[in-house]
Amino acid sequence: MAGTILVIAESRQGEFNTASLETVAAGQQLAETTGGKLVCAIPGAGLDDHTAKLAALQMDELLVAENAVLEPYTADGYCAAVKQVIEQASPAYVLFPHTYQVRDFAPKLAAGFKRGLISDCVGMKTGGSAPVFVRQMFQGKTVADVETVGDGPHFVSFQAGSFRADQAAAGTVEAKKVEVTLDASQIRNKPEDPFREAKQAVDLTQADIIVAIGRGIKEKENIEMVEKLAKLLGGDMAASRPICDEGWLPMDRQIGSSGQTVAPKLYLALGISGAIQHVVGMKGARTIVAVNKDENAPIFEIADYGVVGDLFEVVPALIEALEGGEG
Repeated sequence: MAGTILVIAESRQGEFNTASLETVAAGQQLAETTGGKLVCAIPGAGLDDHTAKLAALQMDELLVAENAVLEPYTADGYCAAVKQVIEQASPAYVLFPHTYQVRDFAPKLAAGFKRGLISDCVGMKTGGSAPVFVRQMFQGKTVADVETVGDGPHFVSFQAGSFRADQAAAGTVEAKKVEVTLDASQIRNKPEDPFREAKQAVDLTQADIIVAIGRGIKEKENIEMVEKLAKLLGGDMAASRPICDEGWLPMDRQIGSSGQTVAPKLYLALGISGAIQHVVGMKGARTIVAVNKDENAPIFEIADYGVVGDLFEVVPALIEALEGGEG
């Protein structure tokens, strides 16, 4: 079933969201298996640098929907702009990265076309007559296969880490500017500065290295040791839910079904047992290294490298090696 596959890339607060590259990888796979045409569009303002990143990937067309009204982001503005792009491209499928921004405007956009949104997908099966999208249910305890019916456009968003950005095929495409007609009077809300709970708030979805702690850390005072390791590795600290519930780390450091979903190059799990609620938030990491005293801990089932041992012995040894230039 051939048809145009339209990927909507994301610019957020002037920054390119790298999850867009993962969605391009998904779009490439879908286009290849369906024999369809792959088109990528990026809405926003001041997009030259972002466009260059996308132009280095394999696709048939790259559309730049630039308009000053789109900065700052509003759901009204993005819905109006993306709607016009969809009407021009006539896609069978519209793919998004499952970000906070997409969660805000994509349901409204899909409803405007009288279509549903298959959100937060973790995979895709393309062997049959039509693609099947896989999404988790009940906090990752089970998954559902969802197949679209009827005419497009069908709207789908993919969870971070479902596809790897570095697996997006390289290519060359010339960016084409498309006119989107917008007026400031269409924007019904006036956004304020993005909410930050604390100055140290961090978007872990953009981190390349994450060092995460669980119950095995035992006491809050022990976190300082792990923070030192994270700093030496050039990574960010994160935690499982119990640590954040105790207030030992801010809630914006929580990984899992009720926290952030991440896909770093390296995820170092220290004293984390591997409950499914945590695993769904980090299983997309390129390399997972786990340290746990319990050799039967579920985290070892998904780890690329596992150390059965006491983190209070392993972490100091790692710090010593890194400080000595041996790491």
